[in-house]
Amino acid sequence: MYDLKSIDLPKLVGQPLTLFASFLESRLGQTVLLPRLLKDGGIIHFRERQFDEPPTYLPLVASTNQKPVDNQEKFDVASPSTLDNFPYKRASDYVTAYLVGMTTPLAVAQAFLKAIEQLEKEERPLNCFIAINRDALLALAQASTERYQNGVPLSPLDGVPIAIKDEMDMVPFPTTVGTSFWGKSAAKEDSTVVSRLRQAGALLLGKTNMYEIGISPEGFNAHHGTVRNPFNLDHDSGGSSSGSAAAVGAGLCPIAIGADGGGSIRVPAAHCGLVGLKATYGRISGHGGAPLDWSIAHIGPIGASVHDVATAYQTIAGPDINDPNTINQPSGTLSDLQNVDLSVLKIGIYKDWFNHANPEIVQACEKMVHQIEQSGATIQEVTIPQLDNMRIAHVISILSEMATSMQNIKAKHRSFGAPTRVNLALGRAVTARDYVHAQRMRTRALNIFSNIFSEVDVILTPTTAVTAPPIPTNTGTIGWNDLSTVTELMRFVFVGNLTGLPAISFPVGYDKQGMPIGMQAMAAHWQENLLFQIASFAEKHMERKRPFVWHNLLD
Repeated sequence: MYDLKSIDLPKLVGQPLTLFASFLESRLGQTVLLPRLLKDGGIIHFRERQFDEPPTYLPLVASTNQKPVDNQEKFDVASPSTLDNFPYKRASDYVTAYLVGMTTPLAVAQAFLKAIEQLEKEERPLNCFIAINRDALLALAQASTERYQNGVPLSPLDGVPIAIKDEMDMVPFPTTVGTSFWGKSAAKEDSTVVSRLRQAGALLLGKTNMYEIGISPEGFNAHHGTVRNPFNLDHDSGGSSSGSAAAVGAGLCPIAIGADGGGSIRVPAAHCGLVGLKATYGRISGHGGAPLDWSIAHIGPIGASVHDVATAYQTIAGPDINDPNTINQPSGTLSDLQNVDLSVLKIGIYKDWFNHANPEIVQACEKMVHQIEQSGATIQEVTIPQLDNMRIAHVISILSEMATSMQNIKAKHRSFGAPTRVNLALGRAVTARDYVHAQRMRTRALNIFSNIFSEVDVILTPTTAVTAPPIPTNTGTIGWNDLSTVTELMRFVFVGNLTGLPAISFPVGYDKQGMPIGMQAMAAHWQENLLFQIASFAEKHMERKRPFVWHNLLD
């Protein structure tokens, strides 16, 4: 029986939120208020449920039919398909412009700096970047320009502007993870993902804004300002990879790197009308990323198009000796990226779950399902039991891991924004028994999906249950706490983090206000190729619109 529910809780904004956070942290609040919040969140009832499975602490799933790759293997990415009237500039457009001499990476870097200067002067700025090093960027651009002049570009990403979420180490920047106190010193070396992009010749633009320590799928940041949506500046960008998505949406780069512990790549990708990939757990190295939520966190790309995300994926994925979770991954392929023949695929739909979203979202997603079926794919109804248990297991995992990762910085605790303090207080209230209980449920969830993926190849859902909501007014630098909306944003995404299953979000329409609608595809572990195939098909059958805020760096 379908057991996920919408909830209707009060929204706290501004000063009342600060008072609420302070009370929750007090002894009286922990005695009176915390038990009620744990009950409302389902954790009290979760404690009473029986799980006989052994715990699974990391969702690493071995492949039985593929050989491990070595560090030298490259994924096969087909050339980008022709998309009529595509409104964004893709990575391949930059490379083509360089090859024909229309512009240079140096000119693009200078155009980016000019666009950022203009955006910062706006009355309602996007707030997508928090740190840019002009000299470092221009040095990268000059080196790339010389490589093109000499006919020796390094890769399909040479000279392509790419933004990095401030959750990954990148020289010469500190890694602040969206806080006011973390990362006072510059990183001494690049994270693995950034290192691979640098070796590919990418123009590393700078560090993007994010929700503080990535603890919510919204665009607020108390220290750097709320990230606004390029489609409507009065609406939220989604998060926590908010700046990365807004930067791509606004045309400042065709690709950005985000991180996803509970939809933090897929939610902002959906809200900003983009493609976002959370790969299989262990596919992309987490080395050099902030240690926030070890068992559910993923680093991955957000892009203007499917091909942009695939190109970034081929560059950053693969084994890394610095991350043991990546070593034994099976080989990957993107050879079906342009294959529009879906006749061999079985698509699973859990109707009760699929329909638990805003009617406009359901309608747009149903339209795409119909087109996929018309292409020859088999649509098969599936049932996914115990989704609410999975939801609670994910909540317990992410909050307790984040609270633990913050344990050594108690002296800075009051420096967090009020919404972050509320979430961390809940995380500290979770017990060791709760955490082990959640990992036993993780084992059950893995078994449930293993059985489902023995019958179907892909499961389709909306990405979020609502489109990008309006930014609350009169919040100042305090922000807001709206658990009802957060539940709607995370309804379809948390499963991928708990189980480590790969998932992709891609655009399928717009609501009556012109805000983007995203659809999610999930596949069995290590089957990213199927996700790219589905997303590529959708892209060919979806007319994309350009956002209200957009810059063309190639002009």
